[in-house]
Amino acid sequence: MILSRLYVMENVPQRLVATLTGITDNKYILLLMINLFLIILGMLMDDFSATLLAAPLLFPLIKAIGVHPIHFAAILGTNLGLGNVTPPTAPILYLAGRIGKCKFDELITPAVIFMIFGAIPVVLLTTYFPFLSLALPHLLMPKLVRIVPLTLGGY
Repeated sequence: MILSRLYVMENVPQRLVATLTGITDNKYILLLMINLFLIILGMLMDDFSATLLAAPLLFPLIKAIGVHPIHFAAILGTNLGLGNVTPPTAPILYLAGRIGKCKFDELITPAVIFMIFGAIPVVLLTTYFPFLSLALPHLLMPKLVRIVPLTLGGY
């Protein structure tokens, strides 16, 4: 909460929007930049702390490029989850090693295979096909969440 107020008082989100939209106006490039930022943030912090840091910072940018808030929440969750299993810090892998009583080196190969064939495709599908993250909320709350066609971008 305090960090969010500091962001607002210093106009950090507005500066970020101006800087990034000054680099490119392409929505898909901006989403890719957001993905990379969130994965790196997930490598360094746990999900809860990274969400508290990134959500108020990125939300004005997300609104500026026309991404639905529920879709942004899905993007945030998948990227931070991928960051948590990505070396060099990989806190989830260390936790899994402690629980499974195996060494970190034994977990690297299966984790990389999981990232290549599981997590990265899910992150890309969640980011670039909003239908996948908005379909269930639309079924539960059709008046609040409008459905989008299953196309790239979809807005």
